[in-house]
Amino acid sequence: MIWLVFALVFWLGAWAFNAWLANSRWGGHRSARIAVPVIFGITLLVLWEGLVRGLGVSPVILTAPSTVAQTFSASTGILWEDFRQTVLKGALTGFAIGSAAALVTAVLIDRSAFLTLGLLPVGNFVAALPIVGIAPILVSWFGFDWQSKSAVVVVMVFFPILVNTVQGLRETDAMQRDLMRTYAAGYMQTLFKLRLPAAMPFVFNGLKIATTLALIGAIVAEYFGSPTRGMGFRISTGVGSLSIDLVWAEIFVAAIAGTSFYGIVVWIERMVTFWHPSQRR
Repeated sequence: MIWLVFALVFWLGAWAFNAWLANSRWGGHRSARIAVPVIFGITLLVLWEGLVRGLGVSPVILTAPSTVAQTFSASTGILWEDFRQTVLKGALTGFAIGSAAALVTAVLIDRSAFLTLGLLPVGNFVAALPIVGIAPILVSWFGFDWQSKSAVVVVMVFFPILVNTVQGLRETDAMQRDLMRTYAAGYMQTLFKLRLPAAMPFVFNGLKIATTLALIGAIVAEYFGSPTRGMGFRISTGVGSLSIDLVWAEIFVAAIAGTSFYGIVVWIERMVTFWHPSQRR
């Protein structure tokens, strides 16, 4: 019971401190914007630990963060191998292939009215297909290793990036395009010097959406067939064997990987679209 009381007191104190910090004159500073979510996250972990220990919750129902941390430190080899299989091989490879294919297809659509009218509706239809229906088919086509997971990721990230890129290529107005024609610029010159730079905010919007979809797609695809490694495989077998602490450790790795992946794309976006009003401070 002392754990429960301690967790509740800590929660109230941290909540009050966070509210004061967010509303203070330091609230707009970068350090405060980092400190507030960090303190909030630590508060949730302490409350989680206190509730599990104070209420005597079974580890099968909810595992304490301290137990997850112990399992994480004792299973770094397994977690690293699963990370390599799912993220580095499956998710990143599929993300790269899907992104490149979407950008090329967007340029082709921009050049062809037939593809604009024919491919985009089909793309919207395919994007609405559930992953649990696509994954088993692609696993049967490409095998149980990471190649099938990459194929699932390609399907998931292709159309969000395609739709955003096509929309971005249409953002330049007629006056800007007429100005390029007065300079005797051809289509490719106009594309690379005017239209693609103007489309970059839309492209990165699609890429940021795709970072989350890539990781989800790779993990879920491993439920339908995988070698004896991978984050999805480990989560599935961990739930079956009641190794819930290992499942939470895999979830923690997935959360860190997804956040890092998203952060890298955001950092690249700031470097590329520094001129855009959304990046000005």
